[in-house]
Amino acid sequence: MDNRKIVIVGGVGGGASAAARARRLDESVQITMFEKGPDVSFSNCSLPYHLSGLIPNADDIILKTPEQFKKQYNIDAQVNSEVVGINSKQKFVSVKSTETGEIKQVSYDKLILSPGAQPIMPKSILGIDQKQVFSVRNVVDIKAIQKYLTEHDVTDVAVIGGGFIGLEVCENLVEAGKKVSVIEAAEHVLGTVDDDFAQMVQKELYDHGVNVVVDDGLSRILEDKVQLFSGKEIPAQAVIMAIGVKPETDLAQKAGCELGVTGAIAVDHNFETSVPDIYAVGDAIELTNMQTRQKTKLALAFPAQMEARDAIDHIYGRSNANKGVIGTQVIHLLDINVASTGLTETVCQKNNIEYRCATVIPQNRVSVMPDTSPIFMKLIFSYPGGEILGAQALGKSDIDKQIDVIATMITMHGHVSDLTHLELAYSPWFSTAKNAVNIVGLVAENILNDEYRQVPITKVRSLVEQDAFIIDAREPEEYVAGHIKISHNIPLSQFRQRLTEIPTDRPVYVHCQSSQRSYNMVRALDNLGYTNITNISGSYLELCMYEYFRDQTTAREPIVTSYL
Repeated sequence: MDNRKIVIVGGVGGGASAAARARRLDESVQITMFEKGPDVSFSNCSLPYHLSGLIPNADDIILKTPEQFKKQYNIDAQVNSEVVGINSKQKFVSVKSTETGEIKQVSYDKLILSPGAQPIMPKSILGIDQKQVFSVRNVVDIKAIQKYLTEHDVTDVAVIGGGFIGLEVCENLVEAGKKVSVIEAAEHVLGTVDDDFAQMVQKELYDHGVNVVVDDGLSRILEDKVQLFSGKEIPAQAVIMAIGVKPETDLAQKAGCELGVTGAIAVDHNFETSVPDIYAVGDAIELTNMQTRQKTKLALAFPAQMEARDAIDHIYGRSNANKGVIGTQVIHLLDINVASTGLTETVCQKNNIEYRCATVIPQNRVSVMPDTSPIFMKLIFSYPGGEILGAQALGKSDIDKQIDVIATMITMHGHVSDLTHLELAYSPWFSTAKNAVNIVGLVAENILNDEYRQVPITKVRSLVEQDAFIIDAREPEEYVAGHIKISHNIPLSQFRQRLTEIPTDRPVYVHCQSSQRSYNMVRALDNLGYTNITNISGSYLELCMYEYFRDQTTAREPIVTSYL
């Protein structure tokens, strides 16, 4: 390589990955990494776990020190050093010491920008500059929060924002014994999943004592409470802002780098900016969604690390295959895990993509094994093409496995039929013989072939309001324990002897516990010549999960006699 000096702005995630990759490819290149904070190479995603004590010492979140970078990799990592200017013509950066204010100039041959993104702190919110208001970006932030909570004996905390950071902070504050309110301006928390799955997440929060407020935003922060747009007031001696992040673009703009349509730094497929020899990676850049082909932003750790690798590889003449991103993510939340990949129904609708969904609720392993639990899994696929577009999963088990398989198939432009015979590892300890991935593929294939009709649980309330004919295919004792109020109990074990009770002149909707028995009844009735039968996807188990939170937090009347 002709270029002897690589300078990196930002020492976390993408920046540290770029530095390590450059050293692996070139032992002689001079690598200097500047970080304006006091720490480099820390695990951002682990920050909330200090609040619960799961990570007792916040300094353990720091993965490598400047000294370790120097000794192990011969990388000059300089902390408390803010790059305040870039001269792209003469190719040097101006670096300011945040401790002394001294400014020095450092030359470069190639420059990597990894400034990250800053938490959004709207000045329009009255009181946002008060001492009890915090954001979560680095180790300094999390230490400050923990110190304030302890020294002021805080009992009530308001978390503003129901995305990943907000929910992870919420979880750890609950584990620490705090009374937590999560305030989300959108219609539901966790915008990476659709409303049916988000309602199950909100149920989980509610069941653990979290005050979840949706469709309402923060207006004002007072000393011991917050005020919402609705006028509602919520006790809070501390406020954690987690409503989103804004790409750090000031430095790039000063250097003449163009911004993209999303407001993030525009880069080409090699992550080079519009200014020669300046690259950008991580949360500050604009990416392309592999499926919609639209520009997007994605503040996730894995993409940042791979962007850094690709940028360095291009500097060294290695080829890249930048296919875009699909947004695969997972979160642990109290007693459940939630994961998603690819497109949601909402995104499909926004982009005018015709699609269908398949929802299944298999057990995480063979039912005779101890501690089995259901996996809620939804597959979204194109119609009539059948290409896999996205998936969402929720359960107490490690559902990241299923979502990772789907993410792989999406990247390979897989079809729903590719899932049906996909040979996956099986043992009763780990899964059912047909994995949830296989099962959802089989159901999706049936739907794609128009072999039967179905409606999602999101439509059941309207069916009840219309006094539709709904069959509960479970056994009588299950029906007595709880059922849809207007439903008729005709068990799968009895329906062949009770066909006269099933109307032929009006639509009939069938459900059971998890849709397995109802599916079998629907197929049997179709085979018997009925043309008016529709399966309720998700059945009673998902319906209860879906209806519960709104039933408990609003004045509406439940449509079920009892929840599971």
